[in-house]
Amino acid sequence: MKKAAFFFLIILIVASCSNSTDLTYTSDIAPIIHQNCTPCHRSGGAAPFSLTTFQQVNRKKNTILDVTQSGLMPPWPADRNYSHFTGERYLSAIDKQKIKDWIQGGAPEGDTSLLPDLPEYNSYSYVGTPDTTLWFDSILISGNSRDKFFIATLPIELGEQKYVRAMEFLPNENNLVHHMNGRLLNYEEDKKANITAGQRILNLEVAEVEYVRQFNNLKLSNDDGTRPEQINSAVNYLPGVQAQLYPEGIGGFTMNKKSILIADDIHFGPIPQDKWDQSRVNIFFSKTPPKRPINEVMLGTNGASKIIPPLVIPPGKITQHTSYLRIPEDISILTINPHMHLLGKRFKAYALTPTQDTIRLISIPKWDFRWQYFYTFPKMLKIPAGSVVYVEAEFDNTAENQNNPYNPPQEIRERYEFGGAGMRTTDEMLQFIITWLPYQVGDEDVSLEVE
Repeated sequence: MKKAAFFFLIILIVASCSNSTDLTYTSDIAPIIHQNCTPCHRSGGAAPFSLTTFQQVNRKKNTILDVTQSGLMPPWPADRNYSHFTGERYLSAIDKQKIKDWIQGGAPEGDTSLLPDLPEYNSYSYVGTPDTTLWFDSILISGNSRDKFFIATLPIELGEQKYVRAMEFLPNENNLVHHMNGRLLNYEEDKKANITAGQRILNLEVAEVEYVRQFNNLKLSNDDGTRPEQINSAVNYLPGVQAQLYPEGIGGFTMNKKSILIADDIHFGPIPQDKWDQSRVNIFFSKTPPKRPINEVMLGTNGASKIIPPLVIPPGKITQHTSYLRIPEDISILTINPHMHLLGKRFKAYALTPTQDTIRLISIPKWDFRWQYFYTFPKMLKIPAGSVVYVEAEFDNTAENQNNPYNPPQEIRERYEFGGAGMRTTDEMLQFIITWLPYQVGDEDVSLEVE
């Protein structure tokens, strides 16, 4: 009897120590997943798998536990203790604890009648319902594990001149595009008879020619040889980037009846086997003309300020670099975009006013090449005339850097080819792009949050 009582006691102790939870998926976890995960983890989303059902979440629960507790997901590299932006992606401490307790408690599903409806998503847009969607020609990306660069053109013909509020570039489901810089060429009606005459795709691996010859090969000039009106940065793309929608009247541009969107240096990262890409562009029109066109300035590589010391990173070294630019007039900053490649380790940007006050812009204590957002401030941020914007960056070219493209490490630097910086992922860059407006009284109170 004593032996039986002993074993019964052991069973009671084990049972009392086992994890259990009152939390359920339907009541407690699904709202967190819907808010923070399914915008990307869904059919048509950017993530490689879906988390829209209990079964899908349950299968991935151990991965979810790891990435949420470590802060890897949801992805938001910027330090929220340094500055804030619209659309911040993060889990509160309470939500992280709920996920942990639920998974460690056996991940019960709960009463299915209490499951909240899945939010409605636009299948092929991250910011809203576009007024029109246009497709680039398909591109075959060869699988020789090398970077690929193309110029792609997209002729656009409209029945009338329109005002564009925003453009959104989206690669196809293979997610092969590393970056794309797009500018719009606007043609006057009597200056260009046929906007479809030129090449639609130019492979820069084959046709590494200077910019002027590229322009001619694609037949982008007016019929008389002059240049059309050009709108720079009409649309851009980087990993994690979403289109920028500002309140009506801020930003945007006019699109003529005839125009060509030219995707400069559309860059595909190395892949081991052939795949096709057919990227698309969503266009959001506005009923009113832009009252305040936006401006851009870039520090660092290809920009208006030097990198000090020059961006040369010896093998086995961690190096620090800075860049700075004096602001000659009062400006209102809308959006900022830090950019580095695989050796990036840390990034910080701030402004010092003439009275030596510090205006915090952004701090990224742990750089992640996969997530390079355009960060928009909740309200316009005034930078007084005479202020100096500083960028401080650190690069890690040691074997301990798991993202290092070379083993053993090799010297990596900025490389300049064909009039611009080398865009290969194995090269390195340090850029800081600022989207701004000339300051107007009251800008500090203008919200940049868009419903």
